[in-house]
Amino acid sequence: MTKHDAIPVYIVLVIALAAVPCQACTSLLVTSGASVDGSVMITYTCDGEFHPILKYIPEADHQEGDSVEITDWGGDVRGKIAQVAHTYAVVDLMNEHQLAIGETTFGGREELRNPDGLLHYWDLMVLALKRAGTAREAITVMTDLVAEHGYRSGGETFSIADTKEAWIMEMIGPGPGGEGAHWVALRIPDGYISCHANKARIGKFALDDPDNCLYSKAVISFAIEKGYYDPDSGEPFRYCDAYCPPTPKNRRYADARVWSIFRRTAPSKDFSPDYHRSVPDAERYPLWIKADKKLSLLDVFSLMRDHYEGTPYDMTTGLDAGPYGTPNRWRPMTWRPDSTDTIGPEYAWERPISTQQTGFSFVSQSRGWLPDKIGGVYWFGVDDTYTTCYFPLYCGINAIPESFTVGKLGAFSWESAWWVFNFVANFANLKYSFMLPEIQAVQSDIEGMFLALQLAVEKTALELSETDPELMTRYLTDYSVTHGEQVVDRWKALAEHLLTKYNDGYVKDENGRPKDRGYPEGWLRKVVRECPDQFRLPEADTTVSETKLTD
Repeated sequence: MTKHDAIPVYIVLVIALAAVPCQACTSLLVTSGASVDGSVMITYTCDGEFHPILKYIPEADHQEGDSVEITDWGGDVRGKIAQVAHTYAVVDLMNEHQLAIGETTFGGREELRNPDGLLHYWDLMVLALKRAGTAREAITVMTDLVAEHGYRSGGETFSIADTKEAWIMEMIGPGPGGEGAHWVALRIPDGYISCHANKARIGKFALDDPDNCLYSKAVISFAIEKGYYDPDSGEPFRYCDAYCPPTPKNRRYADARVWSIFRRTAPSKDFSPDYHRSVPDAERYPLWIKADKKLSLLDVFSLMRDHYEGTPYDMTTGLDAGPYGTPNRWRPMTWRPDSTDTIGPEYAWERPISTQQTGFSFVSQSRGWLPDKIGGVYWFGVDDTYTTCYFPLYCGINAIPESFTVGKLGAFSWESAWWVFNFVANFANLKYSFMLPEIQAVQSDIEGMFLALQLAVEKTALELSETDPELMTRYLTDYSVTHGEQVVDRWKALAEHLLTKYNDGYVKDENGRPKDRGYPEGWLRKVVRECPDQFRLPEADTTVSETKLTD
């Protein structure tokens, strides 16, 4: 085994998330026929309280008899699997063949976790990226591995994309001591989009269409055996109902995000919010839809930035948004007004696609008309999708920006890109409606520049690929690394600007003079309604000159 095969080193960002007790990610899949330029795209928001570390792993050859160690959080070896002769280069969660993989955890039936299984979902992701060249091959790698070594995680939904296809695969374990896993994988029809967000989405599926549907042998019989499905009910077998039954809580938490992506991409279909609000007999959201128009890369960035703006669930409005319209809600997500009340109604904040708990996110582009090293682009960002800035990492590079490889959760550092972005996002909460437009202006300027340069950069890279492939790799690496660091530098400057301009609650004007901006009138009226006497000044004594209160 080479030093590059240590899974805990490579996938430390995913392991760090998995160590946090949360289920919080959102993924969108866009097929070639549904995108403006023919790209296959998937997205992934890896949400949780952790500090991600961006990794690059070079390709490697291995000797017969080599093995890969599978370890726990502390680095202790839990088991080994056989190594393959050659492993591919990987930039985070995209490999040199433009294969990209994301996930969301749906958990499902807790009794189906198998502590005797060897492989967690993140083990499967990295092993597939290192061993597979296409989405179908990745599915085979992952399912063959769990069949041989067992599956250790809870229910999981995977997004898997290559240059031609996008697949959604759902997997859950067999319970303690069981073998393999129970799974189904569906190819998203070309021209359609799909999404998932911490709740199983696959319902009915074809049993005789191997070009578009793959599944484990016992996926239905096991559900019958466990009492999850009654074949005499007259109802078709639905994977999501058997292995992740819908509840008012998971509908609100997960299906609301699916609804928001669908209502934005296909407004003509007028998708109802009733299902995610648990209205009786409400229609489920389909697994995939055809958007009203084809999606550009910028459209996909935008879809990953969402707090239900413009809907009745808009998190930038209302009492819960505070005086300055912050969409962030602090954990826990659910609560009861009286902490001692265990039987009264439970309440929940909305769970949006954009959340302050995001560790990192990506949008992958896989484009078959270009050589792999140029065609695959991994657009990467750290922290909240709403206030992050995506920059391109080509899948043919051999180094990554250092500021995305350093830092830890327990210690702030200006050397860490993650901490720089967190500083800006957290400081903005103090006066969100004032600072957000300034953040978005920088975000738009940088991302717009990358999109404007993309064609020219790739034209140069394509010319170099025909004359000097090694120079092409160096060119793309320099471009990706340099611009990744420039993004961090711009964000440091933005942090300093915001701290200076909005210091102590003032807003400095163009001449640097601090001005009182106070609170919005609507919010002040709410304060007066809530506390009509506390803040009221007594009537002025006309015999005493009135003095303005100042600091």
